[in-house]
Amino acid sequence: MLQLSDIRNNTEELKKRLAKRSEDFADKLDSVIALDDARKEAQHRLNELQSDMNSKSKSIGDLYKEGKTKEAESIKNETTKLKESIKEIDSSLSKTEEEIRDLLVTIPNAPHESVPKGNTDQDNEIIKKSGEPREINNAVPHWDLADKYKLFDLDLGSKLTGAGFPVYLEKGAKLQRALINWFLDSAIEAGYTEVIPPLLVNGETAFATGQLPDKEGQMYEMKEDPFYLIPTAEVPITNLYRDRILVEEDFPVKMVGYTPCFRREAGSYGKDVRGLNRVHQFDKVEIVQIQHPDKSYATLDEMVSYVEGLVSKLGLTYRIARLCSGDLGFTSALTYDMEVYSVAQEKWLEVSSISNFEAFQSNRLKLRYKNRDKKNILAHTLNGSAIALPRIVAALLENNQTDQGIIIPEVLQPYTGFKTIS
Repeated sequence: MLQLSDIRNNTEELKKRLAKRSEDFADKLDSVIALDDARKEAQHRLNELQSDMNSKSKSIGDLYKEGKTKEAESIKNETTKLKESIKEIDSSLSKTEEEIRDLLVTIPNAPHESVPKGNTDQDNEIIKKSGEPREINNAVPHWDLADKYKLFDLDLGSKLTGAGFPVYLEKGAKLQRALINWFLDSAIEAGYTEVIPPLLVNGETAFATGQLPDKEGQMYEMKEDPFYLIPTAEVPITNLYRDRILVEEDFPVKMVGYTPCFRREAGSYGKDVRGLNRVHQFDKVEIVQIQHPDKSYATLDEMVSYVEGLVSKLGLTYRIARLCSGDLGFTSALTYDMEVYSVAQEKWLEVSSISNFEAFQSNRLKLRYKNRDKKNILAHTLNGSAIALPRIVAALLENNQTDQGIIIPEVLQPYTGFKTIS
């Protein structure tokens, strides 16, 4: 959520940044300021009436002590009217504050100046590409390879739950576990602290990281209890620092967590969702950082390089895209996607998104730090997939297929215990 003080003090800059998004938010910013002006005026009037009330209440006691009962009763009648006025203004003030909050939660984060303007992922800016796709004659897609080598079964998952819930089998299950463990070990070696968070969160937690009210239709909600299945570990891990005040020496806070993730993906259909391309339950290792505002963009670059290193060690052809304004998430100021090439499907698959939210999440989280002047300042939050497994598995199976079987990347072999799937 944008800060009200920023909207007031940097109105034109925020209008310019938000103009990159598909919807015009200038009128909403003006409405927020107008409502805040009304709030300030009401607060000023309320303060005056309360001061008058306090003064009159004190005088009533003094008049009674002096035996001036008639005068005391007269002023007492005045305070009755004051109480009614105070009650009305207080009610109006609460309503105005609620209107401001309701309006603020509909305004997305302001895109960073480097975000290209565009409408769809076709307008994303490719900033780096590494490697060339392997030439494989008659390359087989990963869903057929899974059937051949008994790696995962979507029909079984559909039987147990529904479409989009794969069951991993034999070496497919072990490959999943190997990737998770390698991703976690790599992050811990890079200075991240491992966290195992709950898989269910309440509405306050989902609101704090921006899933509510923006993405409630994409989350699974419990019927009997007010909980949601997490769409990513970012949600509970970032919320560990909700309502916290740090000191500058605490930065950077670096956390990593593996969780299953659950997304309804409403409206998904067609060939682009075949196999593991888009499923409702998937495994992901997530990295989260809480950083000083002056260092968050350098940290974003560091996180992108870290994820790039993982993909590179897996031997995959990849590219890095800077998301355009139309493809940018509601809470993000700047996002980079890591994409790997699928040789059988002949397309790029997104396997990681790395984002800087600036103070947008922190404002909802009330996550602050005390600077050297003893002032409380909002921290910056960042997160990245490191990495989401389904499409990584798809790319590994498709790009490493040979007549003798599927070759396991060298970095994973100590974790799988086998060099090939055959």
